[in-house]
Amino acid sequence: MNTNSLNRRKFIVNGASVLGSALIMSDPLIILAAGVQTNALTVGQIMDLFIKEIPDAPFANTVDTLKSGNRDIVVTGIVTTMFATIEVIRKAVSLKANFIVAHEPTFYNHQDQTKWLEDDDVYQYKAALLKEHNIAVWRNHDYVHSLATDGVRKQVVDQLGWSDFGNANQPVFSLNPVLSLKDLIDHAKKKLGVPALRYIGNLSQPCGRVLLMPGAAGGMSQIRNIHNHKPDVLVCGEVSEWETAEYVRDARAKGDKLALVVLGHAASEEPGSLFMARWFREKVPAIKTTHLPAGNSLSFR
Repeated sequence: MNTNSLNRRKFIVNGASVLGSALIMSDPLIILAAGVQTNALTVGQIMDLFIKEIPDAPFANTVDTLKSGNRDIVVTGIVTTMFATIEVIRKAVSLKANFIVAHEPTFYNHQDQTKWLEDDDVYQYKAALLKEHNIAVWRNHDYVHSLATDGVRKQVVDQLGWSDFGNANQPVFSLNPVLSLKDLIDHAKKKLGVPALRYIGNLSQPCGRVLLMPGAAGGMSQIRNIHNHKPDVLVCGEVSEWETAEYVRDARAKGDKLALVVLGHAASEEPGSLFMARWFREKVPAIKTTHLPAGNSLSFR
C-alpha cells in the first residue's frame, strides 16, 4: 500500500470515528449512560428520555403533549408540579426554570382545548405569561401512570408507608396492624399533607383492607372495585357526590361496614410530581429540578 493510500485510509477511519462520536453524543440517552454531565438538553430530548422508559410508547392518542413552548427550547431548569398554575409559573420564572412538567391540565379541561377560551381574560393572561418567558409546559399524565410500576401510585404508597402491605400496582393494601377509621384519616393527612378531608363512616370502625384509588377514577370504576375487592374503606382522590358517595351511604344502610375517605384530587396525586422530580434529578443531574406543589385550589373551614 503506497503512502497516499495509507493516509487516505487513516483519514476515512478517523473521520468515521469522529462522525460516530458526534452521532453518539447527540443522543441524550447515550450521553447520560456515558456519565457525561450536560445542561445543553432541549425540551424534546428530555421528554424523549422519559418516554423511552414507558412500555409500548410513544402513544398515538395521549393528552401528554406540550401545552406551551416547543421541543427545541434549551432547558435552563425544570419544575414539576400537579398543576401549572399562574403562581407556579411565576415561581418558575424566579427560579430561571423554563420547563414545567405538570400532571394535570393547564387550561381547565382534559384535552387542554383552548378554542373556547380565546376571548377569556384569565386564559389570555396565563398564555401570555408563558409566551413572555418562553416556558414550555408538558403534561405528563398518561406516561407516568404507564410505567411498569405506576409512578404516581408508587410515590403515594411510599409516602403512606404502605409498601410492606401490598404492591404499588395492586388496588388493595392489607394494613397490619389494623387502624381505626379515625387513625387512618389522621395518618393520611399527616403523610400526604392534607389539612382536611371528607369521609363517610364510623370513626371507630376497623380498617384493615384499604382500596387505594388516587385521582379521579370515576364512580363506575370506584363502585366496581368496591364490589370486586370488598374493602373496609375506599381511599380516593375525588368523587362525584351523586355516584360513589351515595353508593357508600346505601351500602352502610344495608349493613355493610364500608367507609369512604376523600383526600382531594391534588393531594392524592401531587406525590407523582415529586416522583418526577426525583427522576429528573437522577437522569439529568446537571439541570436543576425543583418540585413546586400546586396545593389545593379549595380552602376548608
